[in-house]
This record gives sequence, structure tokens and C-alpha cells, in this order.
Amino acid sequence: MSIEIKAPSFPESVADGTIATWHKQPGEACKRDDLIVDIETDKVVMEVVAPADGSLSEIMSAEGSTVMSNEVIARFTAGAGAELPEAQDAPSSNADQLDVSGPAVRKLLHENNLDATKVTGTGKGGRLLKEDVLNYLKNPETVTSVPVPVATPTPAAPAPVVNETVAPSSGPQHRTSRRVPMTRLRSTIAKRLVSAQNEAAMLTTYNEVDMSPIMALRSQYKAQFEKAHNGTRLGFMSFFVKASAEALKRYPAVNASLDGNDMVYHAYQDVSVAVSTERGLVVPVLRDVEAMTLADIEKGIVQLATQAKDGKLTLAEMQGGTFTITNGGIFGSLLSTPILNPPQTAILGMHKIQDRPVAENGQVVIRPMMYLALSYDHRMIDGKEAVQFLVTIKELLQDPARILLEI
Repeated sequence: MSIEIKAPSFPESVADGTIATWHKQPGEACKRDDLIVDIETDKVVMEVVAPADGSLSEIMSAEGSTVMSNEVIARFTAGAGAELPEAQDAPSSNADQLDVSGPAVRKLLHENNLDATKVTGTGKGGRLLKEDVLNYLKNPETVTSVPVPVATPTPAAPAPVVNETVAPSSGPQHRTSRRVPMTRLRSTIAKRLVSAQNEAAMLTTYNEVDMSPIMALRSQYKAQFEKAHNGTRLGFMSFFVKASAEALKRYPAVNASLDGNDMVYHAYQDVSVAVSTERGLVVPVLRDVEAMTLADIEKGIVQLATQAKDGKLTLAEMQGGTFTITNGGIFGSLLSTPILNPPQTAILGMHKIQDRPVAENGQVVIRPMMYLALSYDHRMIDGKEAVQFLVTIKELLQDPARILLEI
């Protein structure tokens, strides 16, 4: 029986998608719910799976093609070639493991034009991990391929064009350059960042916070917290999210958004948390953080970060935030100016915790300090409000009991 394989139904905010990677080729056997193709949109990667046991009979949209919502992209024959070869006692190849690897691994292989069989998988059951690919790229001569021959399917479309320039051999080593097309998500991020800077009256105010009280609280209750909440760890981010939620209640303009000539004030706090992935920066949303406990926030952040890195975020989880928090400190950033996430009016930047000398009661003492940066749209937020908002966050963090008491 022939079945049409269609692109997913894109929401109104997504005009079209791009065929990123075909994971099955015509005639290749697959089981029901096996991943067939990744379709990349401006915001997320959407997966299309096999509707039944069978095989692809025809690919109608090659990799790199632009497709519309519900467009027919392939034909599938149910039952044809559905008998997959029985597992052998020999180790499985990395090509076999590619289907169960995350999108980040597949994207990394695709962008570097790598054959999966040349990289040894160290995950469970020989699963290919992102670290395996990165290690291979660093030291390709030290990584051996898996000793199981694998037939390489004919690709549906050429890999991204890679232009290399090699210097004369007289030098100590060859100089090469690679040209890789920008991903759809990366292109969209670039346009949004430029738009935010060009259209908003963006200004940044800075402050610093003594992290000693939170670090002491975390050290004292970390083990009990983890035990009471089924392994959920107590991090710093939950304190910043709760402090932000309280400050947003007091300064509604910071929790607002701009819609044309209208200022939209939100009676709820949905905080977008920036997550860095192989595909680019994404900002999934924690909903109703004002009603969440510290444990709820920590669980939510871990879940969203895992989904982001595995390419499993949905469009609903990416839209509708009222305020954004980004943490450059995890990469070692001491101070930076975060860029607004339109149509939001403000974004909070966290940074590296560093021991610094500070004046306290007339004496110089060493304290673990963090610089905070608040970028805001001056069209909606006055400088006084922005400064007071950031000071409020500082005061709440330096006296964590105030977060719980909401004072």
C-alpha cells in the first residue's frame, strides 16, 4: 500500500520549513515510528516518522528544499522491505546507531561531511555521542572505525558545499577553509538580533551582587533538597528566576511587550531561559514562574535544556515569554551586554562568579561577586525603573529569605 509522507502542519507563525536530513533512503527498510526526515523551521527541528513497517519508495523533496505545511515530500510503501536484518553477535556499527543518536549528533556529522562509520561510538550499545564526533574532529588520526562493513546509501541530495583552499606545501602545514551554509535557525537568530538592535532603543544598566548568602544556603541544604525532590539539584538559576518574578510584579513595564503602538502589560510571569545548543541559541519558556517553587523551576530548566540539546523542543515551548534570563557565566563571561528578545522589553544577563575585594563595614573583604546586566527598551522603560528593578533583584538575592516572604 502506498502512503504519502507529508510535511507537518506548521503553525501560523511559521511560513515554511527546510528539509534538513533524510535518515532513510528509497528501498531502505524501516519500522513503524522510525525517524525518516528532519525538517528545520525558523524555530525548531520537526521530525517525521514512518507511518508503518515498510520502506520509502520515492523522495520528492531533496535535502535543502523548502517545503510548505502538509506538502507531500515522499511516498512510502507499507510492508515493502519491512523485514530488517537480524542482529548479529558482532558489535553494531555507528551507521546503525545513527538513527538513535540525537539531532545534535546528526547535525554535527552532516555539517562536517563525516561518515558515521569512521567514528567510534562510546555510548550504551555503541550509540554515537556528540563527544565522540567532537573528539574525532580534534584527533581524526587517533580514532579507529568500527570493524563492521556497512553499505552506504546513495544520498538524496549533495551535502552542503564545502570549499577548501590549500596553501602551498612549502609551508609547515596546510591552511584550509570550509564554507558551510548557515542553518535556517542560525539565519533567523541573526536577523532577530540585528532587528532588535535596529528597532529598539536598547540601553543597559549594570550592578553586582554578593553571592555569599545564596552559596551558603545552597551548601547547607543541597543534600536535603536533592533527597526531598527526587534527585533534583539546587542550582543558582532558580533563585534568579524567583527573584526576577518578584521584581517583575513590582515593575510591570519590565514584564510588558510592545505590539505596534500598543504596550501590552502581562499579569503573569513567563520567563524565557536562554539555552546554547549546537544549532544556536534557543529560549524555551518557563510558564507562570510566580507560582512555581524552587524545585519546580530547577526541574523545568533541566527538562527544557535537555529537550533543547536533543532538538525536541516544540514551538509552543518556545513562544510567549514575557522576560528573558541568559547566563554567560557558565562559559566564563565576566561582563556582557545581552540583546533584547523581541517583543519583550528587557533581558537579564548573569555572569561568572568571581572572588573580588569589596568594602564592607569600612573594611576590605573578599566576596564571591557576580556582575548583573539588564538590557531594556527605553521606549517603554524609563532608566529609573530599570535601575530600581535591577536593585530589587540584587536585594532579593543578597537576602534570599525575602524571596520566600515576598518583601
